[in-house]
Amino acid sequence: MASSSFPDLFSWIENLPPIPQWQTNSISLTLCPSSTSQACLKLSIKCFNNYSFSLSIFADYNLPFFLWTSKTIPVKPTSNKLLHDSDTISSLLINLIDDVIKISLTLCPSSTSQACLKLSIKCFNNYSFSLSIFADYNLPVFLWTSKTIPVLKPTSNKLLHDSDTISSLLINLIDDVIKYSPNRCPYSLKLPKNLQNNHHLKDIFNFSFLSLTFIVCIYEAPSDLRSSCLNTLKDQLACTKSRKVSKILMRLLGSNTEEQCMRSINLAITNWISEIQAANLHIKTPSPLFSYSFSTHGLWKVQLYCPVIAMNVEKASGSGLDDRLLFSLNYHQVEGVIQLNYKVVVKEKWIEVMVNTDNIRCDVIKLLTDTLMTERGAGPSEKHFPSRISLHITPTLQSNIISISVSKSSENPPREISVEKGIEASFEPPTSVGFNLLAGETSTISMKPWVFEQSVYGNSAILDWFLHDSMDGREVFSSKPSKMALLHHKAWFKNRYSNAYRPFTRQGGVVFAGDEYGERVCWKVDRACVGRSMEWEIKGWIWLTYWPNKYKSFYSETKRLEFREVLDLSLV
Repeated sequence: MASSSFPDLFSWIENLPPIPQWQTNSISLTLCPSSTSQACLKLSIKCFNNYSFSLSIFADYNLPFFLWTSKTIPVKPTSNKLLHDSDTISSLLINLIDDVIKISLTLCPSSTSQACLKLSIKCFNNYSFSLSIFADYNLPVFLWTSKTIPVLKPTSNKLLHDSDTISSLLINLIDDVIKYSPNRCPYSLKLPKNLQNNHHLKDIFNFSFLSLTFIVCIYEAPSDLRSSCLNTLKDQLACTKSRKVSKILMRLLGSNTEEQCMRSINLAITNWISEIQAANLHIKTPSPLFSYSFSTHGLWKVQLYCPVIAMNVEKASGSGLDDRLLFSLNYHQVEGVIQLNYKVVVKEKWIEVMVNTDNIRCDVIKLLTDTLMTERGAGPSEKHFPSRISLHITPTLQSNIISISVSKSSENPPREISVEKGIEASFEPPTSVGFNLLAGETSTISMKPWVFEQSVYGNSAILDWFLHDSMDGREVFSSKPSKMALLHHKAWFKNRYSNAYRPFTRQGGVVFAGDEYGERVCWKVDRACVGRSMEWEIKGWIWLTYWPNKYKSFYSETKRLEFREVLDLSLV
């Protein structure tokens, strides 16, 4: 079984001797072991004149096959550690996510004689170094190489001694993750100063390198090495520690960089799953959903991302799912934000905990350019749309809950009924006379396309948003369009992102804000709990539905994802 522990790259780099003491100008480490005699993936670090270094990922064949190289990261030459200061760490982290190997560290070790993935570090004249990932064949095959990282203190006992070196290396890593996204937006990535004082620094660095290695392996690794390395790396990405560290990293990067990173990572996952499906293989991919949450100043926030290709299909019907349509549907990701306001009021006999909607946002974002979606797919407008969102808010410890109240009544829409009657007579010579009697009844219901409901189950508050068909009032997520509707060019779901009466934003997402959906839910809690901290679970489901937009097809489907987050609330 593959190890779920990624090599501690930060400690390995940090504990390297001062560059002037290196016997060779490069060192390497195995990143991803090989299970046979084939090449493995490695990381290398290379120094330049004692003042900078770079990282590279490469496949270790007889000759290294470089897959990625970081930028050159400056360091303080007199420092005892390579990652001594926050600036160096920050630069390297940013580079992770935007040349000969002599000493190496195994990233994915091999249990047999097959090649493995390694990391190498190379120095340049004691003043700089670089890292590389390579496949360790008889001749190394380099997959990635970092920029050259300057070493500000060549005489230091540690390569990562100063903040500038650490920052440069981290920025290099993050930059290179983002570079794999075709829809990259201009941005300037900055990390907090004194990064080296962050007690999560080592974990942040290691997870950033793990993410980059995973992406490099998908795109750059030779096919004979890719499968075994990805099986190892996916277990490392899915472990509990990695998921905790990923949330810390995303908060550190900020929302704009976070979105670009997740689009790049989910594009890689989509490509990998597509390759697996094309080969009819059954390999468990990393958990497709990434989510995190936090509670602060009267606000609960949950952020989530999921590639559409990894969502579970709840129902599908009709024909016409050809390769072009499938391509367009697969290369999107869901981006969701759940923001809830909360308020704690201490009464004479109980505590009131009130929660109401601030913002619920859900978007389906393309992972490729419009040009690629048109050339290889059915166009960027053929994609899923949100059809239902459900949230369950529950106190995890319920022994102190007195009651729960919702503030929205059941729907009671007005209904207008009119009756139309008519008689038609026809004469069909020479054999018969036919009289046809036609009586008709029509009804009109005044309702919005999105219906919001509140309900209670035990001590759980349930918030539901349903999209309804504007023609017959049916719930969209649980139904399918009729063939007549699919052929009708004026059906509400045709040209749905440009229609004036569309139930979505122009980009195809939805926003539920407090101006229309701000009804509150109130729990009464035993007053003896004043001053305590309570855990609250937010569990949710998002349904995405596809009905043809401009593409001629009878295919329709609904997919669903599920998420769960636990947040703290102080009863003060």
